[in-house]
Amino acid sequence: MNRAPAAIRLTIQLGAIVAAVAIWQLWTAAAKDPYFPEPSSIISSLHRQWFSGPAGHLWLNADGTGNLLPSLGRMLGGWAAASLIGIAAGVAIGRLPVLAELSEPIVHFARAVPPAILVPAFLVMLPVGTPVELATIVFGVLWPVLLNSIDGARHVHRGHIESARAFRVPAFQRLTRIILPSAAPKIFAGLRVALALALTMMIISEFVGSTDGIGQEENTAWTTFDVPVIWAVIILIGLLGIAFNAVLSLVEHRVLAWQQGVRSTA
Repeated sequence: MNRAPAAIRLTIQLGAIVAAVAIWQLWTAAAKDPYFPEPSSIISSLHRQWFSGPAGHLWLNADGTGNLLPSLGRMLGGWAAASLIGIAAGVAIGRLPVLAELSEPIVHFARAVPPAILVPAFLVMLPVGTPVELATIVFGVLWPVLLNSIDGARHVHRGHIESARAFRVPAFQRLTRIILPSAAPKIFAGLRVALALALTMMIISEFVGSTDGIGQEENTAWTTFDVPVIWAVIILIGLLGIAFNAVLSLVEHRVLAWQQGVRSTA
């Protein structure tokens, strides 16, 4: 029943994108401003820089495999590590009042520190390269997952917990069958914000002390004043953000399908 409105909505969204790109193309072609190249020039740079390879390699050329793939590996690895740490620590803090009293001042202090400021400290403490980049990404994206996990675990329905205790449900089963499912919507909200931040922190971490990655290419483009490549990186990051968000939305829809069933029944 909802397929038709969804199709109409998708058509409108695609039409808006096409119209925006067309307006951009016409405006930049007329303005001829070197700082704002035409979309056709940006797409050409995007293709030449990373996607001019064979179809068997997903159209990635040598630059794509040497810079784009390492960046994505570090970004996804840092996001995954931050997510595991944030969920585990957040659920523990949310369910243990003593731990919350001890840790929350430290958490609120640490999350107020801009991650970019810590890059020089990471450069001193860690080997230059992937360790510094991973540390920057993990620190930058940890907090949305951690805070949402704390909030989700803290507000589990008390009646569910008391009923489980009355029936002597083991602590591990209470965690996996009550606490985590109840906190899952909040956790996924944090994961979604953290995923967008991970792309930003990936670029920031590769500006300093990196020998590869699209952040390093962006920095080189700024240095050489290669404006089309600068814009190509910006467009690429936006497209990656859309793709990763769509995948996470599918996972969230599958994991939280039971909630939709409960709502439909209600």
